[in-house]
Amino acid sequence: MQNKPRAKDNPRDGANEATAEKQRAIQREQDRKEPTGESGQAKSPPKTGKRDYPSDFPSQHLAKPGQEADMQLKPQFMAPDYRGSGKLEGMTALVTGGDSGIGRAVAVLFAREGADVAIVYLSSHEDAEETKRCIGKEGRKCLLIAGDVKDPAFCKDAVEKTVAQFRKLDILVNNAAFQEHAHSLEDITEERMMETFSTNIMGYIRMARAALPHLKEGASIINTGSVTGLKGSPQLLDYSATKGAIHAFTMSLASAVLEKGIRVNAVAPGPVWTPLNPADQSSREIVEFGKKTDFKRPAQPEELSPAYVFLASPVCSSYITGIVLPVTGSVGS
Repeated sequence: MQNKPRAKDNPRDGANEATAEKQRAIQREQDRKEPTGESGQAKSPPKTGKRDYPSDFPSQHLAKPGQEADMQLKPQFMAPDYRGSGKLEGMTALVTGGDSGIGRAVAVLFAREGADVAIVYLSSHEDAEETKRCIGKEGRKCLLIAGDVKDPAFCKDAVEKTVAQFRKLDILVNNAAFQEHAHSLEDITEERMMETFSTNIMGYIRMARAALPHLKEGASIINTGSVTGLKGSPQLLDYSATKGAIHAFTMSLASAVLEKGIRVNAVAPGPVWTPLNPADQSSREIVEFGKKTDFKRPAQPEELSPAYVFLASPVCSSYITGIVLPVTGSVGS
């Protein structure tokens, strides 16, 4: 049984849940078109670090937007072997889509490196509260802000709430995303195309526009791109297009704000085990997720988050801007 998000005293909750329901409706429409068939067998994945990561995944399909709390196999995000060293000491970060998945893993490591973190999320209150708890265990403060990045007024409000709470903003991580696969271009209706573009690339632009007046020298923006923005994907036509646009936006904005001392970079993940994927792929397809990479498995969120720390920290990357850093699990991409 799926757990319903807890209600909060937030005037935007009705609108946020309406967006979540719209996304579920798109999901239901695609689910009706799904083919049936048997899954194949994957080779054993190589081991390249201390931690053992799963390569076999449960046959589970989540309702959008997908809650980490509902996943049968929980993503690994705590990075227990990662030791903080004050790389972000005294900074404030705002992470969209920070309630779960990559965003949660990034928020936890930012806190471990000394940053307070504001989390923007749509409607998964239970996940957001768990992320806040984990940030608190790292000894840092966390502000939860529920809302929809499709709304320009909300983006401005989220930034202003962050600055009011923490007196500053040093790092913006644009990470919120909507993804729904399609087996043909004809499956992509005008409504679902607008949902994807308005959430993914337009949401990033809105958040960056709202944040820029508050960012000072040494600040940074990090955008979550995708391997699909580098190579494309026949089942993720609109999503891939937004990720390619995010990469171009990253390089363009990096040039535009460099004289202000602000760096802008992107991380392009390959397949990552987060709620986004079992909320997209069918229960038949998800068991094969990530097995076509050279690693024969998807990444866990904690394998992505150190890249965000590297790009956020002036100590590590003061001479890096306008790059798209691929973390894809495959050779040469």
